[in-house]
Amino acid sequence: MSIPTKIVPVILCGGSGTRLWPLSRAGFPKQFLVLSGTQSLFQQAFLRLQSLASKEIEIDKNLIVTNEEQRFLALDQLLELKAQMSIKAPIRFLLEPQGKNTAPALTLAALDALEVNQDPILVITPADQTIQDQDGFTKALHKAIDVAKDGAIAILGIEPTKPEIGYGYIQVDNQLNRGAHSVIRFTEKPNLETAKQYLDQGGFYWNSGMFVLKASLWLKALNLFRDDIADMTEKAWKNHQVDTLSQVEFVRPNKELFSQIPAESIDYAVIEKCPQSDIPIQMVPLNAGWNDLGAWDAVWQVAEQSAEGNAAIGDVLSANTTNTLVIANHRLVSTVGVNDLIVIETADAVLVANKEQSQDVKAIVSQLEASKREEKNLHRKVHRPWGWYDSVDEGERFKVKRIQVKPGASLSLQMHHHRAEHWIVVKGTAEITNGDQVITLNENQSTYIPQGQKHRLTNPGTTPLEIIEVQSGSYLGEDDIVRFEDTFGRK
Repeated sequence: MSIPTKIVPVILCGGSGTRLWPLSRAGFPKQFLVLSGTQSLFQQAFLRLQSLASKEIEIDKNLIVTNEEQRFLALDQLLELKAQMSIKAPIRFLLEPQGKNTAPALTLAALDALEVNQDPILVITPADQTIQDQDGFTKALHKAIDVAKDGAIAILGIEPTKPEIGYGYIQVDNQLNRGAHSVIRFTEKPNLETAKQYLDQGGFYWNSGMFVLKASLWLKALNLFRDDIADMTEKAWKNHQVDTLSQVEFVRPNKELFSQIPAESIDYAVIEKCPQSDIPIQMVPLNAGWNDLGAWDAVWQVAEQSAEGNAAIGDVLSANTTNTLVIANHRLVSTVGVNDLIVIETADAVLVANKEQSQDVKAIVSQLEASKREEKNLHRKVHRPWGWYDSVDEGERFKVKRIQVKPGASLSLQMHHHRAEHWIVVKGTAEITNGDQVITLNENQSTYIPQGQKHRLTNPGTTPLEIIEVQSGSYLGEDDIVRFEDTFGRK
């Protein structure tokens, strides 16, 4: 009986997805959005990789590379999957102290994979793509794993359907050997005329950003092409720390040493330098309805459409409307006599854009950033490791929040310099630390937290706790929090 090939799925789960604003925000980026069905893009990516397991292929462990801010979003969505199905392989989060692009992220994964003196095959994918044909995806990845077993880097390429200027291209030879082409060269995102030439000439594929290779081969290639990144990442990794929450491990490289790593992408650091080098690289065609959802027009393309070409999510009514995407999150949105539009409604922002110019949403995000507006970073409803809060109203010297706390979860022991708080329980049971007192409140009961008083909110029950919080004071910013104790390790 043959020994199964061990693989390690690596999901690159960073990034802010600014071109899908206002649904995607820095604090809730696009990989965590549910744009179709019931699962987020991140959940879909995780499940796709689980499907690779077979009699010949064993998933050794799952690695999620992300950051401190996004780890609880990712953890919550993975725990949701684990509650619905059996996930046997361990899950480890590799937490980047700061964004350094994808080359250091993959290096962390390779170092982690090699820790137990094995050399598994890494299957690397971004967290924010969509695939319509699962069987086609699985077959292509199995071919890529075979390529990697033979000692080469396998990259997944997409046959272009139009002269796309938003993707990098891979040029390959015409010989298909065991399901793969040899890579001739990589090219940058072209202008429209060059993209048309690629399409007419043939032999050019879109770069999907998915790679399959042995962990040792990545480190060998990185040391060959960018030994500075390899050296500094290994130093940061040697000083890593591990903690566990909900049977999931969180791995933190040394923060100070990690900050010294040069920022670079996988492509620039290694992949584009492999052709005509000593590092073999091949491309496996992927024909599975791939889309990286890089802008709202791409979301429209993959969405279910009416006979008029309209795609609608939420409470939407349309008349004399064609080829339009409307997403309504909090209220009825209606369109009359329009075409080729993108309309995205959230609780605190509305986007209306020409579909052909949806790539330019990033210009609005730049304006938000320049004016330091919070709509760039957070939704009105903000997710936290203990639950969420929704800022439903505010004015001069007051703010009203609806707060939900997960069963068994607790906010930090904290105090505020500039505000007092009134808490009213509307659902569930609350255990409240208020100064030296610890009290229990049920529905329709309330308490007052004076300015400067240490306090904590805990849900001791088995169902979600909901309260209404009314803040009053001279300053109501989220940074007016002094934490004394925190279950989640926040400062």
